[in-house]
Amino acid sequence: MRVYLDNCMFNRPFDDQSYIRIRLEAEAKLYIQQQIRNGHLELVWSYLLDFENAQNPYQERQQAISQWQCLAIVDIGENPTVLANAKLLLAKGIKPKDALHVACAIEGKANYFLSTDDKLLKKLQDHPLISALNPMDYIKELPNGKTH
Repeated sequence: MRVYLDNCMFNRPFDDQSYIRIRLEAEAKLYIQQQIRNGHLELVWSYLLDFENAQNPYQERQQAISQWQCLAIVDIGENPTVLANAKLLLAKGIKPKDALHVACAIEGKANYFLSTDDKLLKKLQDHPLISALNPMDYIKELPNGKTH
């Protein structure tokens, strides 16, 4: 099972944990990361994750997030297929960076695109090539809360 975590997913544990939703999403994200570490999930990485992470003003967060790249099963670079798929997503009203993230997830053959961005997830609700979910909803889909 392959997953793609967008930039907001990687940053969720660094967000203000005093909000219950943020804390639950952070816990779900940390669980997903542990499943990646344990080899039960395969991580898809992309050049856009590198680009956005490099713009993070917090050096400690940048380093923590960039360490995940070495655990990825595949690292998607910009290519004509990614750009063509992103263009189709743009036509559906998806923002440019989000469209590139989703296109990279599809190119990397991710089964799930995971994000905490409700507006983006709503626009991707019926996408035929990838299942887009909030991390808590993803965990609900697991049989008995397990990935294996």
